Amino acid sequence: MVTGIEGRRYTEPMRLLAFHTNRAITLCLPLVLAGAYLAAQNSPPAAGPNSLDSHFENDQVILNAPHPGITIPGAATGKNWHNHPLNRVMVYIHTGGEKLTYLDGSVEDLKWQAGTVRWSPAVGYHYSELPPELDPRVWKTPAFTTPMIVDIGIKKPGYPGKVVGTALDPLRVDPQAFTLVFENSQVRVLRLKMGPRQSVPMHEYTLNRLAVYITAQKVRETSAEGKVEVAEHTDGSVSWSGPSKQKLDNLTDKPLETVIVELKSIY
Repeated sequence: MVTGIEGRRYTEPMRLLAFHTNRAITLCLPLVLAGAYLAAQNSPPAAGPNSLDSHFENDQVILNAPHPGITIPGAATGKNWHNHPLNRVMVYIHTGGEKLTYLDGSVEDLKWQAGTVRWSPAVGYHYSELPPELDPRVWKTPAFTTPMIVDIGIKKPGYPGKVVGTALDPLRVDPQAFTLVFENSQVRVLRLKMGPRQSVPMHEYTLNRLAVYITAQKVRETSAEGKVEVAEHTDGSVSWSGPSKQKLDNLTDKPLETVIVELKSIY
């Protein structure tokens, strides 16, 4: 069961199909939405020397999995009919929307605000469109130069219970800065909001995780061993990290926001 979910309609059954590192790997993502409308959009600027391809993949996740269209007899032609075989976490960097049309003829208009996070279960064949009234920036020049959507496919089943946090669990250490977006058998998703020059005390992540940076930010990370590292992230970039303890300081005069996706894989 999903708790705290920002809902979305899907009727197909879900299908479920260790990468570790001590320092985060920054992933820069291009615009992601179905169809050819966004194919020509610009990729965001590189966020650092560890930038990876937008379709980063390891044994636990895949980002922005390609979904090539197929021809379905009897279905509308000229459409990018595709499916999504994995459950996904969708993180929306910019305000926008899209129109989904399913094989049974039903239509769904999705709208979201910047920073919205949704759990998107595996779904059968459909095609996507971007009506100008849902996402006018896509049709203008210049268009977005940072990702619109970060699409995180979850490749492994997870433990059905909740994350058993330590005394340094982020939600315990600083419940004002960290909030629970939702949790299910595969992921726990947290949101971190920090004010200008704000600090978060030492806290601990016990699982592998992805961090999606909703805002551009410059932070100082201090490990439990006292190692200090200053990291800069562009809005829409993503990093991968293993279990760790850290203290965090916002080094700018602007607030920051990050979505943290913890992976509850059972193996």
